[in-house]
Amino acid sequence: MTDTDQQQAMTPLQVNAQYTKDLSFEVPGAPAIFSELSGAAPEISVRVDLNAEKLGNTAFEVVMKLAVEAKVADKVAFIVDLTYAGIFTLNVPDEHMQPVLLIECPRLLFPFARNIIADVTRDGGFPPMLLQPIDFVSLYRSRVEQMAAQGPAQGTA
Repeated sequence: MTDTDQQQAMTPLQVNAQYTKDLSFEVPGAPAIFSELSGAAPEISVRVDLNAEKLGNTAFEVVMKLAVEAKVADKVAFIVDLTYAGIFTLNVPDEHMQPVLLIECPRLLFPFARNIIADVTRDGGFPPMLLQPIDFVSLYRSRVEQMAAQGPAQGTA
């Protein structure tokens, strides 16, 4: 084993690749929506979904889905759906696997996904949509609480 192989084996988290799996941008009300937007602040909603899938012994694909919708007076200005993913090698104890996959890996992917959304909205004729940082710790905790609440209910049916 070379020194590089030993360093990689001891690295707790390694980013092997990251990529856009799917990207959709729609402006259903064009061209009229552009005149309606002048002087009006759109209402923005953002949905985030995270998933992780094991690919090998220590390799995982982490998938972040971001859905952004902008509305002006109940009319949709634009919709962006982005599925952005990364392949990670993890060398962490099993009890830390889920938090690393659903907190740290998305934290590394987010700036790139944020940039893609900013670019596509700008290229679509709108001001760049700059997503605010996402609290992946809170998302993870909510997911754990939701699964804990569902766990006993599934066993009693």
